[in-house]
Amino acid sequence: MSKILIIEDEAAIRRVLSKIISEENESYNVEQAEDGLLGIEMIMNNDYDLILCDIKMPKMDGVEVLEKAKKIKPEIPIVMISGHGDIDTAVNTMRLGAFDYISKPPDLNRLLNTVRNALDKKVLIVENKRLKNKVSKSYQMIGESNAINHIKDIIEKVAATDARVLITGPNGTGKELVAHWLHEKSDRVKAPMIEVNCAAIPSELIESELFGHVKGSFTGANKDRAGKFEAANGGTIFLDEIGDMSLSAQAKVLRALQESKISRVGSDKDIKVNVRIVAATNKNLKEEISVGRFREDLYHRLAVILIKVPALNDRREDIPLLISFFANKIAEEQGMPEKIFSSKAITLLQEYDWTGNIRELRNVVERLIILGEKEVSVNDIKLFASK
Repeated sequence: MSKILIIEDEAAIRRVLSKIISEENESYNVEQAEDGLLGIEMIMNNDYDLILCDIKMPKMDGVEVLEKAKKIKPEIPIVMISGHGDIDTAVNTMRLGAFDYISKPPDLNRLLNTVRNALDKKVLIVENKRLKNKVSKSYQMIGESNAINHIKDIIEKVAATDARVLITGPNGTGKELVAHWLHEKSDRVKAPMIEVNCAAIPSELIESELFGHVKGSFTGANKDRAGKFEAANGGTIFLDEIGDMSLSAQAKVLRALQESKISRVGSDKDIKVNVRIVAATNKNLKEEISVGRFREDLYHRLAVILIKVPALNDRREDIPLLISFFANKIAEEQGMPEKIFSSKAITLLQEYDWTGNIRELRNVVERLIILGEKEVSVNDIKLFASK
């Protein structure tokens, strides 16, 4: 059922609009507000799928209602109702985020078409939000420890900016999850996030991988090829294990940061790029700098914001939540019935030394889901998860 609010100070027009809309579709639930102040109060306390709002009203005019409503519930389409003298104002409200406007007295077909189109838009907005949340579940940061909540707070403050972020922490702690959260909560979310594992690419190929190459620039370069920086243009590039990057590639990354441009291997042509860089490493980069394996100037360019992801042994209070999350996710992936872990089993797992961090915990939970009993017990852990 679609819930519609009409904000209009003239009772006769409210009644006519409500009658026309209600008779069009019995699933439309229409509510009324006699002025802007009441309308805002109703918007704050209810979930509407569409708002029709008059422009000229006492107490609070329609333009102010529109601006306030867009701050409270930005996803609700708002159709402005305008008198003949309000057309210029009505057009201006479109710039402020109104879905459309209709003139008084309303044309029946125009009114109903506008209502249907606006409700269709709301459905699309809700579906897009659902799909985005579904994607985001792949990168959830599970935990309520002080350390994890501190990271979440930093992400909330930093994500909307273009500040460069350096994420540190041991292997398997979820540094890539932090990078994905930064991207998904940023204004760049509609553009790609390109991941590069610097440790997995041979040093002689890392520059080509990052910046691309032109045909004939080296043996095997049979055609021009764009690099990861170009692919990430407008979005985010995640340089994982940047501590393993060669010094020559570091110099080019530094130039990309300083000048927002790159050049392909074998070419002297500059290519402008608009990319946010997020980097991660399990190494102590200050130690790498001291022995000449990492550029100090690049470090200071990357480490505008530092986020340190703790080892699992330092956030044991999060283990029960992680076990529950992994158990449900793995059961769904494997097409198996959900299993619960006994309290004693969870306590035992909290006492383990998790040298492989979250990655190791997930593997152990998967083994127990597959091999353990319906309720995973201490005995199951001793049989299938002993360290």
